[in-house]
Amino acid sequence: MENPIIQLTGLTKHYGRHLAVDNLNLKVQKGEIFGLLGPNGAGKTTSILMMLGLTEPTAGTATVCGYNATRDAIKVKKKVGYMPDSVGFYDHMTALDNLLYIGRLNGLSELQLKDKALEVLDTVGLADAGLKKTATFSRGMKQRLGLADVLIKDPEVIILDEPTLGIDPQGVKDFLALIRKLSRQKGLTVLLSSHHLHHVQQVCDRVGLFVEGRLLAEGNLENLAEQLFGKQGFVTSIVLENDLIRPWVHEPVLKAWDAINDVSYHGNLVEFSCNRNITPALVRFFVENDYSILSVNQKNYGLDDIYQRYFETETGKSDYNKTA
Repeated sequence: MENPIIQLTGLTKHYGRHLAVDNLNLKVQKGEIFGLLGPNGAGKTTSILMMLGLTEPTAGTATVCGYNATRDAIKVKKKVGYMPDSVGFYDHMTALDNLLYIGRLNGLSELQLKDKALEVLDTVGLADAGLKKTATFSRGMKQRLGLADVLIKDPEVIILDEPTLGIDPQGVKDFLALIRKLSRQKGLTVLLSSHHLHHVQQVCDRVGLFVEGRLLAEGNLENLAEQLFGKQGFVTSIVLENDLIRPWVHEPVLKAWDAINDVSYHGNLVEFSCNRNITPALVRFFVENDYSILSVNQKNYGLDDIYQRYFETETGKSDYNKTA
């Protein structure tokens, strides 16, 4: 695999006696959307500040776009766009004027500046609001303008810290869809920090579970579920038109499948515990053997299940609901 665009090695941060980030090791590949998931106070923002060279680590290194974030902070800032959880604008200025100002701060030439500003306004869905003062903007519009601020310098990486806070559900859905579109179309690498489980689940390729300054686990949902739930990682339930007669003739056949760990049935309900997702193959088997299927249900372990289980196994408690 190619060199990661973000690589954190032993990254640690103490504030006095408080350990904010504890030996963080993480790799994010180019073009990936990675979600850093954890409750408020977990150390997510501190980690981001070290990646940006805005605070020095007590130990370890953060390498972003090939540069050491502590030694080469200016070079990192040229490559990375950062949107904090609360984006500020000059309210007496229009959205376009705010963008022009940011563009000048980032060294864009006057010849290309206005065209670039109009282009990113269109990209984030604010083409018709460019001449409106930002004082009139909703929270969702301000987040989109904040994203335009980030994009105007054509970054290789964008880091978004709690970007969906205070946005209505439809606004969240649209914003996350925009993030995925930008990543796929422009090859942007996105690091998204959040404590909203379902927001992260909607958009991220991989997630890292961050609690009390430690990265408990990282991977895609399928891998995390398999690691945590083992044989129960993939459960498929099939309801048939007719009850099965014991002994069921096809039970030994199905139990011989290498993907199936267990088969249970009662009446017209059959449940399979598998080590990978084989729901389509199971449905084909039943159809080919002349069973009439009334319904199929596949148990999907989401981030809620995964997050709660990690709290149970790693910290012995679950206080996510108190912090989210």
